[in-house]
Amino acid sequence: MTAPLTPHDRPQPHQSLPHDQSPPGGAVPHPSAPDPSAPDPSEPGPELRAELVQAALVAIGVAVSGVLLGLAWLWLAPRVPLVWIGDGIYPKDAEGEQAMGADGVFTLWALAFGAVSAAVVFWFFRRGGIALVVGLAIGGVLASVIAWRLGVWLGPAADIKAHAKDVGRNVTFYAPLKLGAKGALLAWSFAAMAVHLGLTALFGPRDDEPAQPAG
Repeated sequence: MTAPLTPHDRPQPHQSLPHDQSPPGGAVPHPSAPDPSAPDPSEPGPELRAELVQAALVAIGVAVSGVLLGLAWLWLAPRVPLVWIGDGIYPKDAEGEQAMGADGVFTLWALAFGAVSAAVVFWFFRRGGIALVVGLAIGGVLASVIAWRLGVWLGPAADIKAHAKDVGRNVTFYAPLKLGAKGALLAWSFAAMAVHLGLTALFGPRDDEPAQPAG
């Protein structure tokens, strides 16, 4: 018979095992530090970053092309003739259809530019995507604003009284170019989004259909 262990000989719960011994079942691995080279899941992936860059380029390119719309509006928009008679300045034509015609010309040309810009973007990238559509929408609004302000700036003088004094009484001059219907500033964006979505639906890449099991 062996002598019972005294309290001094019993292993204490807090005692650690010797270095040359391991706990039953093998050693428990310690958690390793995160790899700094691993991609951060909170950051956008390379595909998303590429789409955002493309959308920004589309928005900038479309916005710059608003200069062409401004020049076309300035050249084609009907002018409102005015005349200084007595103590007042009056429209020479009582109908006053030229003012509404300026809004119509701007809207029609904005729709045309929007359709063309959408076709160019689709032909260049050969695909759809919400990022490109958003780029077209933002660029269309910026282009319309640039065209509007450029046409007003290059058009007849905005100060009608000073212009009338310069030309004299009973002499016809033209009113400044104005855009009465501010909703026309959205025409480019609407046309661009509609045409781009239509082209994507008709000619965009499609996912391969799953193979049907042999019956």
